[in-house]
Amino acid sequence: MQKLRNIAIIAHVDHGKTTLVDKMILQGNVLRENAKSGELILDNNDLERERGITILSKNVSVIYKGHKINIIDTPGHADFGGEVERVLNMCDGVLLLVDAFEGTMPQTRFVLQKALALGKKPIVVINKVDKPNCRPEVVNEQVFDLMFSLGASEQQLDYRTIYGSAKQGWMSHVWNQPTDSIAPLLDAIIDDIPEPTVVEGTPQMLITSLEYSPYIGRIAVGKLTRGTLSAGQQVTLAKRDGTTQQKTRIRELMVFDGLGKSKVEQVECGEICALVGIEGFEIGDTICDYENPEPLPPIAIDEPTMSMLFTINNSPFFGKDGKYVTSRHIKERLDRELEKNLALRVEPGQNADSFVVFGRGVLHLSVLIETMRREGYELQVGQPKVIVKQIDGKSCEPIEEMTVDCPEEYTGTVIEMTTRRKGTLTNMESTGGRTRLEFTIPSRGIIGLRSNMLTATAGEAIMAHRLKDFEPWVGEIEMRTNGSIISGETGTAYAYSIDKLQDRGRFFIAPMEQVYSGQVIGEHTRSNDITVNVTKSKQLTNMRASGSDDKASIAPPRIFSLEEALEYIKADEYVEVTPHAMRLRKILLDENDRKRAAK
Repeated sequence: MQKLRNIAIIAHVDHGKTTLVDKMILQGNVLRENAKSGELILDNNDLERERGITILSKNVSVIYKGHKINIIDTPGHADFGGEVERVLNMCDGVLLLVDAFEGTMPQTRFVLQKALALGKKPIVVINKVDKPNCRPEVVNEQVFDLMFSLGASEQQLDYRTIYGSAKQGWMSHVWNQPTDSIAPLLDAIIDDIPEPTVVEGTPQMLITSLEYSPYIGRIAVGKLTRGTLSAGQQVTLAKRDGTTQQKTRIRELMVFDGLGKSKVEQVECGEICALVGIEGFEIGDTICDYENPEPLPPIAIDEPTMSMLFTINNSPFFGKDGKYVTSRHIKERLDRELEKNLALRVEPGQNADSFVVFGRGVLHLSVLIETMRREGYELQVGQPKVIVKQIDGKSCEPIEEMTVDCPEEYTGTVIEMTTRRKGTLTNMESTGGRTRLEFTIPSRGIIGLRSNMLTATAGEAIMAHRLKDFEPWVGEIEMRTNGSIISGETGTAYAYSIDKLQDRGRFFIAPMEQVYSGQVIGEHTRSNDITVNVTKSKQLTNMRASGSDDKASIAPPRIFSLEEALEYIKADEYVEVTPHAMRLRKILLDENDRKRAAK
């Protein structure tokens, strides 16, 4: 029996978590000597690599000094909180990774609070001490204050601090004395993180994660908290509703071995394992004894807070660059996503070609749309809407706790922008020229707030939010006030026309782009929509007047990211997403139809 350690890594987005896991993998000689390791070994889908964020939690194991260390890489974004909540159930301790310059951040707090409440033992790693103007001692004190304010026990506050640079591949107990490897960190894990407790009795395993393989179907992953399991054993699957139970059999058992999995005949208590052959399970169900099942309490997963309409692309440019364009394709793809994306729900829309998709936030849903787009799907997406529930006869909407970190001179602007969207300031503290503001704000108010806030604070504001609860509806919120500039013709946009119309607003298209009638091509300076013709070219005659040949000077178009486009559109607009393009359009393309609908 190997000695075991199960740890999860907690960090804010971009503090170097996945880079550190890479170095652990290399230190544990998991890869063959001649294998190409590359960077960010665990961020294995393109989206994670491009955005530099972890979206799905992943497991790897490293063998070091006769100990097997199971490492769980967790996402830092609250939108993927569904991933975090489950993963912490599998570990016995956490590695809190903090940037030596930025210090503790709101989302570190979000995950750390959950970890401390579950009684996990922390080790603090202060990363990036090779950066100029870093302040490791100050950050270490910040971490202590944060843990104290989150109600950590005396045993949790007696943590060990390791300093280093994951990128350069060294860790040390003293920040200005570099070593030549990350061995001090691995030694600290073996010394400080408790071994999983071995409990005798009938087997109990909470399913905390699931994987999907096209060959063997769904795989249940979790930590065995009591007893032992063996391949071929008959077990009971106790559903999370507390009443349903079904008899089933484990076909194969696997444990995490390096970056992959290896089959085993038996799993001891405390090990993280994967089961094949269990049908119809969900996350939060328990695998327990066949004869007298004793289910574990299910994991509380935060519910979806937002919905979006997904529909087929029916614009004049449909089918030009996508492979999958029909509603059948979109439905099959959403069904596949539901198998592994826990916080997602899908319901049929008003007609056969549309689906209402529920998720945890705009980022959660935009990652799904971006993935579909890369796989060759064409679709149109409506404005994000928050979910309204009836509680005790009152309409209730999701309210979030939002933290904004900004320079002191922008504090007034941030407070004004947030209160205009029904936000309430609950706390404010200043340190070293920066202010941290805490608000409670309806989820509706956050839609579109990030891009406006970045503009107002010259890109300095750092905003993070997490769901607090469903509370009574707070009334109407003033959203985007400017109208749209709509193309009245289909054809090529010319610089000559755009130049003449620049005083009407800001354009989203560049000259020589193809546009269609009903496409939103800019933002009007006033609150009403306006239809223009940008396809008119200059008539060339043989008579030339002096001064008439001045060059067109055009402001660069505003380019949206997918999240910004989703937050920008109004209720009567769609975002058209295809593999190579993203356009905004009116739902009703014909101007006369829009006028009739407005009446």
